[in-house]
Amino acid sequence: MKIERIETFLVPPRWLFCRVQTDEGLVGWGEPVVEGRAEVVRAAVDVLAEYLIGEDPLRIEHHWQVLTKGGFYRGGPVLSSAVAGIDQALWDIAGKAYGAPVHALLGGPLRDRARVYAWVGGDDPSEIADGVTAHVEAGMTAVKMNASGRLSPVPTPAEVDAIVERVAAARAALGDHRDVAIDMHGRASLPAARIILPAVAPLRPLLVEEPLVPEQTHLLGDLVRSVPFPVATGERLYDRAGFLPALQAGVAVVQPDLSHAGGISEVRRIASLAETYGALFAPHCPLGPIALAASLQVAFATPNFLIQEQSMGIHYHRGSADLLDYVADPAPLRIVDGHIARNDAPGLGITIDEQAVRRASEHAWRNPVWRHDDGSFAEW
Repeated sequence: MKIERIETFLVPPRWLFCRVQTDEGLVGWGEPVVEGRAEVVRAAVDVLAEYLIGEDPLRIEHHWQVLTKGGFYRGGPVLSSAVAGIDQALWDIAGKAYGAPVHALLGGPLRDRARVYAWVGGDDPSEIADGVTAHVEAGMTAVKMNASGRLSPVPTPAEVDAIVERVAAARAALGDHRDVAIDMHGRASLPAARIILPAVAPLRPLLVEEPLVPEQTHLLGDLVRSVPFPVATGERLYDRAGFLPALQAGVAVVQPDLSHAGGISEVRRIASLAETYGALFAPHCPLGPIALAASLQVAFATPNFLIQEQSMGIHYHRGSADLLDYVADPAPLRIVDGHIARNDAPGLGITIDEQAVRRASEHAWRNPVWRHDDGSFAEW
């Protein structure tokens, strides 16, 4: 069997899909994207495709090594995301070729279902109580919310109080038997994080995500030691080497993204590395159905899995396509009682509606650029 053709599709709201076709008719799908830079990743996939055409798709590890190391300049979000989507598609083909789900190829399932969480509140969080209540009524057992919108370098008491009030509203709606995760989104300076994290501690969050930007991973140790709840990071780390200093700093939860951190092949290794540090695994995935399906395959086969992000109803999709719009059958991704059940369909376990993908209009999504009141750049 040989790889015959590789195509990419920019599909709304902000995704990039990759289709890998073989000469025997098997097709695999992946999701290689950097949100806001999808066209750049698409170009990277085109370059990597030059090597892959004519190759055996089942030599997944060999291809991963060549694609990540075959160029003198390595790493970074664009290359690792391009490789990630191709890697997902090759695992999808392998599962279909062997007649088995990817989790079976990874050693077999450890669980029957994967716990997931839902988003509330948007980029500048508001209407938290109503949003959380709706998710609770739908059976969700966990939500995640941004702590704040734009944040001052040293937040005022009013800013800190507003964060605490929002998290308290979520906790009140959730009760004590469900969980709230807080996403700092890298918006906090080190002084801000030192103020905010102790303030929210009494509300017992499941985790606080990305309290600092990834460039400041070396500063995480003091924060980890100063709060009594799990600190998580990883959506903007792209390989094992990037996660090592975070784990050495004591983060309790790693959050690699299957569409950014080298795909299934690398993320399963990141999860294993985290396990040696006693850290849990909660894949980042505010993306589309292929990325979620790939994440779930790893989750089903990973012992230190905690919880899975998913994007149904997320604020990025409002007025555009949603998670299930490009799948032929939504059942494999259906959420019941806050979980997605394992299925044993070959490959990634979903069927992409190829006609819907080909009909979709292309997008040029860009993340917003925020500024402080004085006109200087603010982290989004």
